[in-house]
Amino acid sequence: MAKQVTARQARSMLHDGGEIALLDVREAGQFGESHLLFATPLPYSRLELDIGALAPRNSVRIVLCDDGLLGVAAQAARRLEAQGYTEVSVLEGGTAGWTAAGYTLYKGVNVPSKLFGELVEHACHTPRVTAQELVRMRAAGEDFVILDGRPLAEYRKMNIPGGICCPNAELPYRLASIVGNPRTRIVVNCAGRTRSIIGAQTLINFGVRNPVVALENGTQGWVLADFELERGASRKYPDEVHAAVLPTLQASARRLMKRFAVRSASAAEVRRWLHEADRTNYLCDVRTPEEFAAGSIPGAVHAPGGQLIQATDQWVGVRGSRIVLIDGGENIRAPVVASWLQQLGYESWVLEGGVRSGLEGSPPIKPPLPSLPGISAGDLKQALDAGRCAVLDLGASKDFRKDHVPGSRWSTRARVTADARKERRSIVLVAGDPDVARLAAVDLIEAGVKDLKLLDGGLPAWTLGGYATVSSPADPPDAECVDHLFFVHDRHAGNREAMRQYLSWETGLISQLDEQDKALFRIAAN
Repeated sequence: MAKQVTARQARSMLHDGGEIALLDVREAGQFGESHLLFATPLPYSRLELDIGALAPRNSVRIVLCDDGLLGVAAQAARRLEAQGYTEVSVLEGGTAGWTAAGYTLYKGVNVPSKLFGELVEHACHTPRVTAQELVRMRAAGEDFVILDGRPLAEYRKMNIPGGICCPNAELPYRLASIVGNPRTRIVVNCAGRTRSIIGAQTLINFGVRNPVVALENGTQGWVLADFELERGASRKYPDEVHAAVLPTLQASARRLMKRFAVRSASAAEVRRWLHEADRTNYLCDVRTPEEFAAGSIPGAVHAPGGQLIQATDQWVGVRGSRIVLIDGGENIRAPVVASWLQQLGYESWVLEGGVRSGLEGSPPIKPPLPSLPGISAGDLKQALDAGRCAVLDLGASKDFRKDHVPGSRWSTRARVTADARKERRSIVLVAGDPDVARLAAVDLIEAGVKDLKLLDGGLPAWTLGGYATVSSPADPPDAECVDHLFFVHDRHAGNREAMRQYLSWETGLISQLDEQDKALFRIAAN
């Protein structure tokens, strides 16, 4: 049985300067409704698949958290110890114990990064314009350009009319190729607030000559002001940056590094770090998806710079760790990202030479998973018609509502064993990611389930076979959609109340922060 730590002990560990991975192993919706500020989401349904990337050193201190009632943290501790992790403990009482100790719980996702953006605006007084002001500027024929700091895929879904996609970390690198006049005002937007703030402040910190503002409340504020968004746009940053502008940009990047105490490291230094037994290291390639796809350092993960700043917990699960940032060797984008991660409280380094440095890392070790016999869509149809099997669907709850195999039930790894025990027939698992089914099979096999199969090709194969699917808009009911956080997702579907709720959540984060936790951020005011 894993040892337990009290809420007071866990909080002390978060502030003692050592490495710690505080991992919440509930599903995404449960995590998003209420969690510890510095907890990293790692759903039990993907535990062994993602732990190697989030916590690559198996001797790091790990504290696992659930709600204090589910028992999933204790189960996850057993699984991690079986994977070779040696310092695993469970938060006593989970989130309920944390609250009972007088500590704050937070709602939402990527909270430290979102909170950070709000703190930056307060500390730096980042200038901003409202949607109404932007419309007035356009009507008056003012000289401005709208730069959308989100990734291209997100930009294509909806954007401010006329906006150009240029993700935040690319802004200083590519601005001169987009805007030639230093008097042109730059308006940076995102879907909500904090990426707009960080994008605008990035350009200000970098020392660009243009006047720069953030669009208050982004695309959501635009909709709430009763303006129409553009959809399906493809305008984006230029692929090439003129060599003539690089010396000036690199000089600005060096000044940025000096201001925020960002250091660079050679490939030889980083190679030594990767062999240290007492430090956790992350290699993050902050370039564009196209550049990463063309080749990167072995063992590096693709973490687009703007997203890494605003969703750090998607890539980095260990506080107190070391992050090595990789760009194309131009030493502009990596310093920009490092300057923000330093202020977020992470030790960040720029790899000298970037992807051309010659460094080689190692990818996370994939866990051994049980092999499951497959069943074709045709054979499954026959088995269902004969009543010989039960089907458990391990995909997303919202996808299950739209389409699923008739007669199947939605489940998660945390509850799949209990669901299977209700059946005396063979069990067939359906999953978009077969490895998620294989992880669930670990628990099922341990529980004594012997007749277990996996639908070959998942639901797409069933559909391609010509077999009908059914929808169930209310099944599972909202309360059981533990993998879905409604107010975050529904704002993108045009739900105005969800937009208002989301923006209110973002602006309210600072009021929840106490001084001890605030000290973990190191924001430098202008």
